[in-house]
Amino acid sequence: MVVYQILSPKKRTSFFERLSLTTWIIIANVFLFIVFSLLVGYGILGWDSIALKPSNVFLGKYLWTFITSMFMHAGFFHIFVNMLSLFFVGSLLEKILGKRRYFWFYVFSGVFAGVIFVLASQIFPSDFNTYAVGASGAIFGLIGVLMFLTPNLPVYLMFIPIPIKMKYAAPGMLVVLWLISIGGDVPIGNTAHLGGFIAGLIYGFFLKRKYPNKVGMISKRFSR
Repeated sequence: MVVYQILSPKKRTSFFERLSLTTWIIIANVFLFIVFSLLVGYGILGWDSIALKPSNVFLGKYLWTFITSMFMHAGFFHIFVNMLSLFFVGSLLEKILGKRRYFWFYVFSGVFAGVIFVLASQIFPSDFNTYAVGASGAIFGLIGVLMFLTPNLPVYLMFIPIPIKMKYAAPGMLVVLWLISIGGDVPIGNTAHLGGFIAGLIYGFFLKRKYPNKVGMISKRFSR
């Protein structure tokens, strides 16, 4: 786990080399959202080929949608909110974990979120034939890790003007989204969010046990 990164000796880098991995993931999300939207809009591909649908998975069909669904979104507002969240959350965690560890965990948490969504469709039958898209499962994985690494980091949630510690804000976001989906009958992938969050908690717990001193330093560094 990387706490500080020091480049010595310094070397000249291009503009593209200076972009963070989080920025590249955001670019990939936006690019693929446009491509997938055009393919669906022109009838070249159907939603079954891109979005995650539990009934398809249980038939052994379209298994690649565990990945493609992470880069597709339901609309411009959906991708805007997710990418804005990814920019702030991902940029911080990337600096803490390092690019390679951060990348593989991002992918893992997104896939794990999809697996939980599919399995949970056996408990919530309404999700069995529902399409799931978006990066929020992976993002909640990143949030789950930060809950362990930076529990006292003050963060701002949408529409709340006062800072809240990460250890309270992280589960609070899950609860708020769940209430919104129930009260407003809004199609939100709550089980996918929960799956990503669980993946983050597991990984955060692992890091805290394996690197107690480093995690302690990080926690202290990002507390006020």
